[in-house]
Amino acid sequence: MELVLGIDGGGTSCRAAVAGPDGTIIGRAKSGPANIRTDLTGARANIVEAARLALIDAGKDPALIPEIPALLGLAGSNVGTYRQQLEAILPFPRSIVESDALIALEGALGQADGAIAVLGTGTAFMVRKDGQVRTVGGWGFLIGDQGSGGRIGRDLLEETMLAYDRIREASPLTQALLAVFRDNPRDVVEFTTTAKPGDFGGFAPMVFEYAAKGDVVGERILARAVSDIEASLGVLDLREANPLCLLGGLAPLLEPRLSQKYRAMVRPALQDALGGAVAMAVRRFGEGKAHG
Repeated sequence: MELVLGIDGGGTSCRAAVAGPDGTIIGRAKSGPANIRTDLTGARANIVEAARLALIDAGKDPALIPEIPALLGLAGSNVGTYRQQLEAILPFPRSIVESDALIALEGALGQADGAIAVLGTGTAFMVRKDGQVRTVGGWGFLIGDQGSGGRIGRDLLEETMLAYDRIREASPLTQALLAVFRDNPRDVVEFTTTAKPGDFGGFAPMVFEYAAKGDVVGERILARAVSDIEASLGVLDLREANPLCLLGGLAPLLEPRLSQKYRAMVRPALQDALGGAVAMAVRRFGEGKAHG
């Protein structure tokens, strides 16, 4: 095993890193989305492109791709048979597909016990205890992702429509949101017809901005999000001595709103998810070589 590839693929981008047998990264690159449930064919193309560019960044020949094993942490791999379908069409000599949450856990904690909360456009939670891993959430925007940017943005649109109909009180936040749609509620409805989670999530920063000024609707939306997040953390049954790493774009905004119990557990991640993928690749493929 002279080289390994670690790949981190999500709904907005795919990152690849090529490393030596000791895990030292010598090349990195980024390409387009790689959620295999949303677009299996497109994800495969972006995975290969990211790997190709990472090899070029490392000063290596991209023609080596069929000779380098890869460990991939990918969004969409936790449901259906997408993982198996992808493994069958990848060009690497050996491919291991895991969830994006698992490589994030590895990056954040190494092999130690502890937990992660991924707080971004979506949400997912994972805990490791005595070497056993359990995942909570990660079921997607329509039936999951409680406490996420997508849900926070969607809740803002709902609160705005309730305020427009005078079912709930209006606030500077709901007025500002309606102004984005030219004060036309029908434009809000039209937006939701084709909006993806990331589109809803684009309104989450407004909620934090106005909540910081004491906006009653913003505070209510964020209180609901924090309650949902803490409910998920609660079922992880965390031990006080174990670290909790908050990951994702909303983590810095949500951390101060968590209860003291959870804030006291928060620790910085050791490295990011791509680093976790590389570390897992070195370990898993190294084990395979030793057993061979």
